[in-house]
Amino acid sequence: MIFLMLLGYSPASLSAEFSLGIIPQFDSRKIEEAWAPIAREIELKTGHRIILRGTPTIPDFETRLYKGEFDFAYMNPYHFVQAQKSQRYTALLRDQAEPLQGIIVVRNDNPIKRLEELHGKKIAMPAPNAFGASLIPRAEFARKFKITPEISYVKSHASVYRSVIAGTVDAGGGIESTLEAETPAIKNQLRILYKTVALPTHPIAAHSRVPAAISKQFQEVMLAYAETPEGRAQLSKVPIMKIGTAVTGEYKVVEKMRLDEFFVQ
Repeated sequence: MIFLMLLGYSPASLSAEFSLGIIPQFDSRKIEEAWAPIAREIELKTGHRIILRGTPTIPDFETRLYKGEFDFAYMNPYHFVQAQKSQRYTALLRDQAEPLQGIIVVRNDNPIKRLEELHGKKIAMPAPNAFGASLIPRAEFARKFKITPEISYVKSHASVYRSVIAGTVDAGGGIESTLEAETPAIKNQLRILYKTVALPTHPIAAHSRVPAAISKQFQEVMLAYAETPEGRAQLSKVPIMKIGTAVTGEYKVVEKMRLDEFFVQ
């Protein structure tokens, strides 16, 4: 678990303390590299201590999120729908560059050309409830394509891509932004076989206990940071390519998809 108390202030100089939970799409080192400077910027500009909290797996993140343990959190759209119901999280920000789409990738030398050919084949996914990388693809496998692959869960998007390259599975589920964040050595060995329906991207949200003025500060600092070259470069590591305000109502479309039957408790 990441537990990062950002330095630069003495306790007396900080007016409050807030936690920032991050969905573990990548390993802890990469998450800390992406988010620690962002959290430091929020701390510097608001005067509030920001504690960056990571979890080892997506299921661990879900457990803590649904208990309301994070003051602020970066989560997938399905997580947000559930957290909004149970803990009254409010969406603040999201990537506006492109919609969220799940992808199914295969190795470049894999002869499979159509998704239907994956019936009965081995597919790696990060976790059962990883939104674009697992939840949406599994729903489309069942409802649209009527196929039943053999799915294994390997904890992160990075592990999915490496499992496909290693040949231990026939295909893997991810999202375009995490594939783009990989090195050319990884990306160049993979081919996108299929893209899912497009949906609103991962929101950064605030728990209902966070004062509205603090949430507004957080939002404004992030938007201003994105206007600087340093901020754009740092947010691209999340990856967030064009940050903008998010509205809780945008995620009603996710609620209407009736994904509960594919959610694994």
